Amino acid sequence: MKVALLSDCYLPRLGGIEVQTHDLARHLVALGHEVEVFTATPGPEGEMRGEITVIDGIPVHRLAIRLPWELPVNPLAPRELRRRLTGGGFDVAHVQTGVVSPFAWDSTRVTIGMGLPTAMTWHCMLGPVAPGFGAVGFVKRWAAKGVAMSAVSAVAAAPLRELVGPSASVSVLPNGIDVARWRLPPSGPTPTTQSSEQESGPIVVHSIGGERQADRPSLTAQPSEQEMPLRLVTAMRLAARKRPRALVKLVARAEQLAGRGSFSLTVLGEGPDRGKVESHLADEGIGWVSLPGRVSREELRARYAAADVYVSPSALESFGIAALEARTAGLPVVGRSGSGIGEFVTHGQGGLIVPDDAAMAGALAGLAVDRDRLAAMRRWNLEHPPEQDWPHVAALALAEYERAIELSTAPGRR
Repeated sequence: MKVALLSDCYLPRLGGIEVQTHDLARHLVALGHEVEVFTATPGPEGEMRGEITVIDGIPVHRLAIRLPWELPVNPLAPRELRRRLTGGGFDVAHVQTGVVSPFAWDSTRVTIGMGLPTAMTWHCMLGPVAPGFGAVGFVKRWAAKGVAMSAVSAVAAAPLRELVGPSASVSVLPNGIDVARWRLPPSGPTPTTQSSEQESGPIVVHSIGGERQADRPSLTAQPSEQEMPLRLVTAMRLAARKRPRALVKLVARAEQLAGRGSFSLTVLGEGPDRGKVESHLADEGIGWVSLPGRVSREELRARYAAADVYVSPSALESFGIAALEARTAGLPVVGRSGSGIGEFVTHGQGGLIVPDDAAMAGALAGLAVDRDRLAAMRRWNLEHPPEQDWPHVAALALAEYERAIELSTAPGRR
């Protein structure tokens, strides 16, 4: 099968859709399929206006134009996209979309107009904006014309089903990860007993004024697990939607409940709200938060192995790839109800699902003093790998392509 993957954003930009689209392409190729990517994102050397770059053997058509901040927008792309898709011999198009995805939506209009079977996956929570989508009606029209609709989680699919109506179905096509890459041995030591620089010497906690050393008993008087700070970690884009400042505030509340020195927090990632987070830390005199920036997948796995709990404060998390990776590495995950994290974390088993920030602060405080419960959750995660492994997800994607082909040939669909 020859597949066209269409996405506003793609590598070298880094984000959920970008990485997922690339990983999906790689796994489809590994299964013997032919894949080409079409995007409005410039290439690593600024390639645009139809130039083709190759990443991991996959051709990437850079239908981008020069815009401020390299915005992945190109209203001139449809004509050239139609020409390339028409001459490319593609069997199916797979559109990746979010709440605002002008290139993806233009691509869908092109593929529908061509009669090319089209699958569309939504990587967002439509809840707050669903009424607007319902008013303009284009999503329902696309479904009526045979576009195979899917979303990355059941909670993301629910408002989409309301939009398309009872005459069309919406599948769940989850994000995927390489489970073997993230999984740690079930028999391995837990983070609180691993030998590492943090356990064998002073903890270095990054603060706005530079570095400071936390108090640490000497090796001759080793602290018990209950006396050690609970090491919290998260990986997120430092943007308002991900709520990094709210996370710091709720952990501070948890510290009030559990006692001073109960937590350390590492926030991995970059984004426009970094300055606001740093200002808040400076204003409040908080020195137990570390902001290392964006790190590689290898370092991310190492940091998960050295942490105790993964925290996800976002209420609008359609899936939660980083949380799934952390859960696969064994970390208990504390996340919000109504988010996609509930797809792979069962409350009380592999983590805790809570309704709001106050409940999240209480949950963290409880784990800080109940390390036996924490260890039990970790063991469960390590002994039960998640089902969102790439071979499974790629098979689901291929099933969506077959569904798109069937819908495109149904009477009256085109």
